[in-house]
Amino acid sequence: MKKGYWGDFGGRFVPELLIPPLLELEKAFEEIVPSRAFREEFDGLMRDFVGRPSPVYRCGRLSEEVGLNLYLKREDLNHTGAHKINNTIGQGLLTKHMGKKILLAETGAGQHGVATATAATMLGLECVVYMGATDVERQSYNVRRMLQLGAKVVPIESGTKTLKDAINAALRTWIADQQSTHYCLGTAAGPHPFPSMVKEFQSVISREAKRQMKEKTGRLPDVVVACVGGGSNAIGTFADFIKEKGVRLVGVEAAGTGEAGCANSAPLNLGSPGVLHGTRTMLLQTEDGQIMGSSSIAAGLDYPGVGPEHSYLHATGRAEYGMIIDDEAVDAFHRLSRAEGIIPALESSHAVAWVLKHASELQGKDVLVCLSGRGDKDIDIIEEAKSKTEKAKEEKAKEAKEKEGRR
Repeated sequence: MKKGYWGDFGGRFVPELLIPPLLELEKAFEEIVPSRAFREEFDGLMRDFVGRPSPVYRCGRLSEEVGLNLYLKREDLNHTGAHKINNTIGQGLLTKHMGKKILLAETGAGQHGVATATAATMLGLECVVYMGATDVERQSYNVRRMLQLGAKVVPIESGTKTLKDAINAALRTWIADQQSTHYCLGTAAGPHPFPSMVKEFQSVISREAKRQMKEKTGRLPDVVVACVGGGSNAIGTFADFIKEKGVRLVGVEAAGTGEAGCANSAPLNLGSPGVLHGTRTMLLQTEDGQIMGSSSIAAGLDYPGVGPEHSYLHATGRAEYGMIIDDEAVDAFHRLSRAEGIIPALESSHAVAWVLKHASELQGKDVLVCLSGRGDKDIDIIEEAKSKTEKAKEEKAKEAKEKEGRR
């Protein structure tokens, strides 16, 4: 397969000014990351700072309720509360080995921003985080965490004020300050070598999960499920299982509100091939190639594109990709919280919701879900959604009563 490509997807489609830092990064990724010195330092930080290995937990009560064996890979138990820290420690350490001083990042749900700020502080680097203004408002808890860690948070007011616009701003800044800055891309998308590099640092999830499932059950899981926005947790969860043809791989995209024609974040199911943020992949776009706005109750899934390897796995049929609407994710958020005492991120709730929705076809199976993050950050969103639902019910009851009175 051509370097930096998965079939027809991937590549490096960027302005000429971005080629030098990408070539520099590719060289560093190929020469520094495999070195014994880097691996020993990285593995030590994963163990002692991040808290790896994260456990695999069998959900006893929920498994009994739905008739399958549901296992969670607990990335929510990592330091900072999500899988994002695996990648930011890796890229932060690489930045230090490259002699650069500033970590530049973008974030949607804020977890990548918190993880980047954490890695930067621990490694003695400066940190600047770009974030859509809409996401700054709906993920204010994580914004406060980034500020506490010493990061500079820059709200982006252009476009849809979400992750896509934050990435655009970060790429422009990187062009202007290549000498001292590394752009710590948070997902397995973007121009080569970012998709390969993020997969490398996140593949620790599947390496651990494979070993842990064998220890617990004596075999590999029947099904592996992960939510997909840009796709970093999913590609990390799939990585070591891709070659295991007997393991069914399922990515779960966000389908928005579920209303006819609603905005969504499901480019693999509802998009077409195109170029965004330096890579050729599946996108939400108009017939003339204009990028469409995306939407999801989970800020971390709110992106109109997806990592190129997911597009390849979808095109070849090695992985399948389902869709879950906002209400289904919220329901899964509540069911896991109340059955198991684990509050999942709304992003991860999409993966749990897919399993609950397909429980009848998964009876008796061993199903592994990547719980990519914890849901503390989403409590305000859940309460707002509950308030809207109750208000809608009240208005519907009022209309019915008035209609009955007119008869």
